[in-house]
Amino acid sequence: MLAIRPPMTALSVSPWKLLVSCLFFGLAVNFNAVADSDASIIRSHAIAMHGTPKYAPDFERFDYTSAAAVKGGKVKLSAIGTFDSLNPFIPKGTPATGLGLLYDTLTTRSYDEPFTEYGLLAEALEYPEDRSWIIYHLNPNARFHDGHPVTAEDVAFTLDVLKEKGNPFYRYYYANIKSVEALGKHKVKFTFDGKDNRELALITGQLSILPKHFWETRDFSKSTLESPLGSGPYRIKAMDPGHSLTLERNPDYWANDLPVNRGIYNYGEIRYDYYRDRNVEFEAFKAGEFDYRVENNSKTWATGYEIDAVKQGRIQKVQIAHSNPTGMQGYLFNLRRNIFQSPAIREAISYAFDFEWSNKNLFYGQYQRTNSYFSNSDLASSGLPQGEELAILEKFRAQLPEEIFTTPFEAPSTDGSGNNRKNLRSAKKILDRAGYKVRDNTLYTPDGKTPIEFEILLVAPAFERITNPFVKNLQRLGIKANVRIVDASQYINRTRSFDFDMIIQSIGQSTSPGNEQRDFWHSSAADIEGSRNVAGIKDPVVDQLVELVISAPNRESLVTRTRALDRVLLSKHLVVPQWHTTHHRLAYWDKFQQPAVSTSYDPGYLMGFMTWWIDDKKLAALKGRAN
Repeated sequence: MLAIRPPMTALSVSPWKLLVSCLFFGLAVNFNAVADSDASIIRSHAIAMHGTPKYAPDFERFDYTSAAAVKGGKVKLSAIGTFDSLNPFIPKGTPATGLGLLYDTLTTRSYDEPFTEYGLLAEALEYPEDRSWIIYHLNPNARFHDGHPVTAEDVAFTLDVLKEKGNPFYRYYYANIKSVEALGKHKVKFTFDGKDNRELALITGQLSILPKHFWETRDFSKSTLESPLGSGPYRIKAMDPGHSLTLERNPDYWANDLPVNRGIYNYGEIRYDYYRDRNVEFEAFKAGEFDYRVENNSKTWATGYEIDAVKQGRIQKVQIAHSNPTGMQGYLFNLRRNIFQSPAIREAISYAFDFEWSNKNLFYGQYQRTNSYFSNSDLASSGLPQGEELAILEKFRAQLPEEIFTTPFEAPSTDGSGNNRKNLRSAKKILDRAGYKVRDNTLYTPDGKTPIEFEILLVAPAFERITNPFVKNLQRLGIKANVRIVDASQYINRTRSFDFDMIIQSIGQSTSPGNEQRDFWHSSAADIEGSRNVAGIKDPVVDQLVELVISAPNRESLVTRTRALDRVLLSKHLVVPQWHTTHHRLAYWDKFQQPAVSTSYDPGYLMGFMTWWIDDKKLAALKGRAN
């Protein structure tokens, strides 16, 4: 499962594209996981990946929302880069931030459970115990913004057009859907290909439903600046291409009063202003040009908020702990490049990155080293494989490096002094064993013909201060690395087309990994431009482990199989692991009220912010203090 929903574009710079509508089904239907006369058929208001849903059909609201929330007011947010498209579903153009708020999905997840979906456009779900198919009963009140009803035909059209013309991600994510069939105006059935894939019954509900009557007269494969038609809580009010996008809350939103929508999507208007530079963006925030900021820069968090507005309480600076898997961030190798074909060179390069020095001198000790693709979760591998995990890996022993069975993975570490000689000596031994030679202070491939030289492509200038010491250590190994910073549009285009040597990549994970792993790691995705197999890995063992993860019959099996996949991925040295934190770092002008309880499983604290609301008294006081 994805952290929130399948992304509408694989490499979008927009965080808000992932927001989903959190709505409940109509009260006319009151199923609560009740068995049909056929004991194998379940009818329900919700579906959990494992176990049972937390919330019963008659619940009032999610626990992380508030009955005191007030609708209305304006909020200003920021985005970096630019945009030239309002179609976020295709691998063309740079989509605007916030477009996910225009669309509703069949179901929506709760953010205080690992992975449970509740009805949104669908007021009830029907599926067999083996989850070989699922039927969605659509809410007859569901409407697009133009008043047109949302029908089963729209659902079928959406799946077909996304798989045919949408981002390559969709073809992998929905690969095991055998068919989609409209059984009536408000009844649609997805049939799966018979493989053991429990997650499909949930992820079909994550489809952002598109209006057939709107798109059948337009070319879905092309980027566009025409305002799209959705059924979600917001619609586009104004747009200045590349500079700003303003959304307004739809006063006629069909799901406005559904129980799971209570206390969510409270802002009357949301405006996104674009900045080309993060330093300029931060200065704009301090000047009050926008209202809310998720801080991703440790130096800024430690030193940048020593200003009067914070000391006086006009800007609030808080950390909120979370339970999200933090995934993997690191310097990612493009395995399509000949110089990176050998695991030895990739492993040796990892010894040149001194995390401990960086954490001490650049990050103010705020981060932890990442040693797993599923860090901060029970899915992360550790120690040596045992039990069922060992049994799984034993089947592939002849195709795996022996250290998987003998040596626990741990990213190279130092004492933080800046003296990295020990690790560089270790790297030199790895290179010597693999036949690499140094000539005239330059490292060459074992055949002596090709110097090891590559480009590190960056989109955020803040990473230059982190990368430069890494480059200097590489030079001591005879490796020449050049740092190049490009704008967001160029970065997106180059990464989509795999036109890079090394980038800093963040590979997010969820509490319930599944079908999206194909797009991350499967051989079939490696040569598809726009896929999320950005590293270009093609490995038959990884392919088989991905399928095992997807077909896990229960939570215990999912954890075991994911740990096996994690262990094999780590052995491939696809990235030089970087770091993670287990808190959201937020800064905001003191104009908001918040629920008493925060979301637990909320990547980026996206949905958490949508449960806040503007307090008129605080806003007036803030304006008074500013004057």
